[in-house]
Amino acid sequence: MSSETADHRRLIIAGSGIAGLTAAIYAARSNLEPLVLEGDEPGGQLTLTTDVENYPGFPDGVGGTELVNNMKEQATQFGAEITHGIVEDVDDDVRPFEVELNTGDTYTADAFIAASGASARTLGVPGEDDLMGFGVSTCATCDGAFFRGEDMLVVGGGDAAFEEADFLTRFADTVYLAHRREEFRAEDYWIDRLMEKVEDGDVEIMRNTELLEVHGSQEDGVDHVTLARNESGYPKDNLDDPETEEFDFDVGAVFVAIGHTPNTDYLQDTGVELDPEGYVMTQGSRGGGEGANQTATGVDGLFAAGDVVDHHYQQAITAGGMGCKAAMDADDYLEREAPAAGETETAAEADD
Repeated sequence: MSSETADHRRLIIAGSGIAGLTAAIYAARSNLEPLVLEGDEPGGQLTLTTDVENYPGFPDGVGGTELVNNMKEQATQFGAEITHGIVEDVDDDVRPFEVELNTGDTYTADAFIAASGASARTLGVPGEDDLMGFGVSTCATCDGAFFRGEDMLVVGGGDAAFEEADFLTRFADTVYLAHRREEFRAEDYWIDRLMEKVEDGDVEIMRNTELLEVHGSQEDGVDHVTLARNESGYPKDNLDDPETEEFDFDVGAVFVAIGHTPNTDYLQDTGVELDPEGYVMTQGSRGGGEGANQTATGVDGLFAAGDVVDHHYQQAITAGGMGCKAAMDADDYLEREAPAAGETETAAEADD
């Protein structure tokens, strides 16, 4: 890319979820006029949730899309610009950074905030996409309370699935945990904790069982699911096996808990350190929890916030908090390392 033809910005924020938009609000109020880049999921995972009841300030709840749209309006009101584009490359060997989008547009930036989120992994079964947000969810903390008194199905066999199932026992009549194998990948702590719920009758484990289809409608939600069971495991790979049993099962909600994939491919060839799963390592995530600059990465001027960093909490409010920190860290960096043109001229005149 050529920096001579690129549009220059003081700050670019990759991502228009809660972390990115919070960063945009703070940065815009600091007169940084940030450029916010929306990806293929404008607004992030929150827009997959019909109602949000745990975001502070909304005693009656708020629609996920409504909350995001309000934050967009707030950010642009203070001077942020929002445009569509997915970052394909960030050249951190030069200053300003050179940023290339999948649209072919190029920008340069004095500072950059990676807030591109993490995408929940899904199963790809019929009914899953159509009913996402209408009885199918990837976040028990976000949506579990909406299905109080229902039987609920959790799909997965790792820590995330066990934690989701444990949480849902607060609301469900019975939580059913379906896993495609006999053995679980979850830590012993979570297995032991959930087995106590099994003994209490709150949870039932469905080993060697996979979800084939979700049935229902957006008007009425999830009605039932179709499952497959084979005692050898991986029943979807053995549907022709006479030992595989396919059956319908009544539940009122389905929670898919098979992990997340952080959207950090564009950082792979930079100096930003990623953990084995692709999450960004920041000063805060390395244990530097006190003091400023917690969202700083290993590259000066490049910060990260939200679900690209957080593989544990992954809540809107925690993402917002990190977005605030990233904007303040970026502002401090810009003031120190890359003052605006007007500020540079004023300083030069003072030196004269």
